[in-house]
Amino acid sequence: MPNDSQKRIDQLEKDLQALSDEYYRGNFSSSQDFQKYSRFNTRLKVPTLGTAPTTCEIGEVYVNSASGKLYVCSASNTWSIVGTQV
Repeated sequence: MPNDSQKRIDQLEKDLQALSDEYYRGNFSSSQDFQKYSRFNTRLKVPTLGTAPTTCEIGEVYVNSASGKLYVCSASNTWSIVGTQV
């Protein structure tokens, strides 16, 4: 009987580790990339800059202070306007 309990504990620990690995693999990396749909219950602060930064990583965003348009880094060091803004 004690051996069964230990087997169950070991299996639960493996299952917990597998769930933990899956959660972090799909949601976070060292730079906290959000690869899945996220619903924010708070405001998302986007930097407002006069000119586009010379370097960027895919997924970064900023608002151009002169035009008020939103830009996203669509490829390494490449800024693209988001949507069809007027």
